[in-house]
Amino acid sequence: MTPSHMLTGEEPEHLTQAARRCQTQVDPLAALRAPGDPPWDVYLTGTVFLDIIFTGLDTAPVRGTESWARGMGSSPGGVANMAAALARLGLRTALAAAFGDDHYGEYCWDALERGEGIDLSASRTVPGWHSPVTVSMAYEGERTMVSHGHEPPPEAVFLQDGAPARPPRARAAVASLTPGRSAPWIAEAARAGTRIFADVGWDETGAWDLSGLADLEHCEAFLPNAEEAKRYTGADCPRLAAHALTEHVPVAVVTLGEEGAYAVDRRTGEAAEVPAIAVEALDPTGAGDVFVAGFVTGSLAGWPLADRLAFAGLTAALSVQEFGGSLSAPGWSEIGAWWRRVQSLPGQDPKALRRYAFLEGLVPEVLDRPWPLRRAVPTIGFGRAG
Repeated sequence: MTPSHMLTGEEPEHLTQAARRCQTQVDPLAALRAPGDPPWDVYLTGTVFLDIIFTGLDTAPVRGTESWARGMGSSPGGVANMAAALARLGLRTALAAAFGDDHYGEYCWDALERGEGIDLSASRTVPGWHSPVTVSMAYEGERTMVSHGHEPPPEAVFLQDGAPARPPRARAAVASLTPGRSAPWIAEAARAGTRIFADVGWDETGAWDLSGLADLEHCEAFLPNAEEAKRYTGADCPRLAAHALTEHVPVAVVTLGEEGAYAVDRRTGEAAEVPAIAVEALDPTGAGDVFVAGFVTGSLAGWPLADRLAFAGLTAALSVQEFGGSLSAPGWSEIGAWWRRVQSLPGQDPKALRRYAFLEGLVPEVLDRPWPLRRAVPTIGFGRAG
């Protein structure tokens, strides 16, 4: 029996957000920190949504009927999913975003700054602008989303292509590449020594032209899914696509859905494939963001490619067992509880356990903690976070 069989369980009960913030913290970069380092480990910019998530739906909503959900929560979403995932893994995270001056914006700002410890000094509240909102309905391991929002008004000139004109000094940044569009902050950050990790959305133009991803040349790693990788390279196999992508970027990581992930590092000659951890998925919202956060963490810590890939897959698997994007990102207590749990159960495959042996010495001692861990479920309905 592999660790993948040990990750299902009862839906966790509620816990105060303050208690969640007191979970044991780990600094994965502690051994690397030195005077003169950048003040931030990771810099992010993008749109913050207020996510309202309905769970416990047995089927998709049916036209002309009313559906009742057994669970509901709200949390910051959009780029906040990635920011929360990075912060919970112990990375010093800075976020530049526009926030509405409505209650939604106030709640999201408070949840990220006070609840997650994310630096928002590069962010701004925009008077008269309401926050973008996404309603997500989770059922059968999938999700359906409805979003609404407007571009920040022209007077929000503190942003240039969604980022401050001069990004702060950071070890790394995560960028979402847009076909046919360049974001000047990416090149500037790369010139300053920031390591750029990039993902990409679906190409609505249908061109699937790598030359249209102008900022890819500034990136250290590119993390598309299998279909995106195949379309951009013309390869009929996602693993071949990963190798083809290394002609354009040093590290290519292709997620394979239920099959796991495959990665190639052109600089070291490493290639690695890690199978997915099978879990009972409650809500996949934000799982891709959590995967990227895990890979960035391992990369900044200097881990081997296979360990980075396994860690990214593990954090993503843990996240889909909770609902919500930023709500579901696991911290080191969750990772530690999982690792202790799978080692304690009989019949484990020693080879599968060895794949995650790099966690030993990293994770906190959580032997007295229950499994599954109880998580906070904050909601704007109860006012300010914390």
